Amino acid sequence: MNSFSIQKRMLSFLIVFAFSFLVVLIKLFVVQVVSSRTLQQRAFSQWTRDLTIGGKRGEIFDCNGNVIVSSYNTYSVFVRANVVTQPDLVADVLSEKLNIDRGIILEKVNKKGVSESLIKTQVDVDIAKDILSQNLDGVYLTEVGSRFYPYNDMLTSVLGFTDIDNIGQAGLERYYNQFLTGVDGLTFVESTITGKEISNATTSFISGDKGCDIYLTIDVNIQQLLESICKKAMIEQQALGVNAIVMDASSGEIKAMVTAPSFDLNNPPRDDIEELFSLSKNCNIVDVYEPGSTFKLFTLAAALSENVTNENEIFYDPGYRIVDGQKIKCWRTRGHGSETLVEGLCNSCNSVFMDLGLRLGKEKLYSYLTRFGFGQTTGIDYAGESSGIVMNMDLVKNVDLARISFGQAVAVTPLQMIRGVCAVLTGTLYQPRFIKAIVTPDGMTKQMSSIPVEKVLDDEISVRITKMMESVVSTKGLYSFVEGYRIGGKTGTAQKYEDGHIANGKYVSSFIGCYPVDKPQYVLLFCVNEPSAGAYYGSVVAAPYGKQFFSGLFGYLGIRPTNLTEDMIRMMANIEVPNLVGMSVTMAVSLLKKLKLEYEIDGEGDYISWQSVATGEKLFEGAIIELKTK
Repeated sequence: MNSFSIQKRMLSFLIVFAFSFLVVLIKLFVVQVVSSRTLQQRAFSQWTRDLTIGGKRGEIFDCNGNVIVSSYNTYSVFVRANVVTQPDLVADVLSEKLNIDRGIILEKVNKKGVSESLIKTQVDVDIAKDILSQNLDGVYLTEVGSRFYPYNDMLTSVLGFTDIDNIGQAGLERYYNQFLTGVDGLTFVESTITGKEISNATTSFISGDKGCDIYLTIDVNIQQLLESICKKAMIEQQALGVNAIVMDASSGEIKAMVTAPSFDLNNPPRDDIEELFSLSKNCNIVDVYEPGSTFKLFTLAAALSENVTNENEIFYDPGYRIVDGQKIKCWRTRGHGSETLVEGLCNSCNSVFMDLGLRLGKEKLYSYLTRFGFGQTTGIDYAGESSGIVMNMDLVKNVDLARISFGQAVAVTPLQMIRGVCAVLTGTLYQPRFIKAIVTPDGMTKQMSSIPVEKVLDDEISVRITKMMESVVSTKGLYSFVEGYRIGGKTGTAQKYEDGHIANGKYVSSFIGCYPVDKPQYVLLFCVNEPSAGAYYGSVVAAPYGKQFFSGLFGYLGIRPTNLTEDMIRMMANIEVPNLVGMSVTMAVSLLKKLKLEYEIDGEGDYISWQSVATGEKLFEGAIIELKTK
């Protein structure tokens, strides 16, 4: 063998050695640098056992800072079969404390092939402490946040609810779930490969973070007032349902929203899914109805803006109009005779508004309906909003146009309706909203601003319409709707349809009102679905509850009557408040009903311990007294 061959072999060996060494270096680099974090995590998962500590969900407040949704701690109970030393004892204790079949627990306790088994969630603190005091090997508890709704069935369809994992399922709980949800923490304990804890092992914690708090535009006091009136209307009118909204006309903020009937958010009917989602549906945002005469405000706004009429024009109503060969009746079949435009609105005369709609033509009327937001969603911060139903303009004939002009052949959501009326009253269409601010766990606040969508009317037109609306509800004098206050209003009555046909005897009775007339801020829409107590006209069924609402609103806001003499005020405020403290609840309620005073009761005791209005003070009929019980 010559020296050249030996050199070649040595060179080949060195090359192979160098390559192998390089491969090892690369592998070490991958293990120690590139994959180090992943491998550490895998090793950590083998050395330890962990349990989740639920991150606390953010709270929900009203616009005044009142808590309307909070969280409280409950616990989830787990067992680790590999750590359990006394399976029969564990099964006995957990079965007794958690009210679960012993056989089910024993099966999980003996299930050695899994890391841990969940026994029960949402265990109360007292029970959790009792279980911990037993010092049972292999039994673990983790902290979980659960929701609490202090006002029970208030705002049910607005707030929505969470599931057992604290994830928003409906309403604002769902819509703002990503903000409300907290970041979970973890607890670790060192263990063997089989899952048994190492003696004297160190337990480590990674704390979680709370979710963001959100502040709503809702005012709890206005909401409670409206809820009580809606419940009263449900009973008195024997209605299928009642929907109501209060909106700030100058911003689009929702101050109150009610869908009745509802349920206690602390005890949702989870065992009946159909009932749960039926009662949690926000009918004000999701359902549509034919508005009837309240829709005449939009035809009026378009007609005044286009100068096709004025307040003093004289119309004649024989009780009908014939359009495209069809006889369309006014609600008053014998007619209203001669009447001005203002009187036509006060009389809610269909014939007058058919004339206005036909003068405008479908292109102009439809352009205003689009600007007022009909046939499209409002953009409110709530999932599942409906867009309403507006006929395709190309398919509209004069007979359809005539019906649309007084609120038939069109379907709207209550939210679309009140938003559109606010635009009529202020001249500006706003995007409605529930959210006022979002506050992060570190205290950073994001304030939400009003979103004006479009200027739809000249201010002068809005002023003229609000004055006309004041005339509608003031048939007995300037301050007759609620004595001493300038309120505008309009009622509506519409038949319901089923399977494309008119449903005999089924109506939606509604009232829309605003205050103050000179600069509308508070706007109320009140709808009674299928009243069955006898009457069905909006002026009889819905308007009286509008009067009760505004009376209560003025009391809450401390707004006194205007343009009234002291003698008139004294005559009006003539109900002397009795001393109710110490009375039984039954007796106090009976007395207040006789005096024609309203009441709100806080507490479930049998006797009155406090009243909001002092004994001897004089109130107006329909005023509300707050009571607390022992």
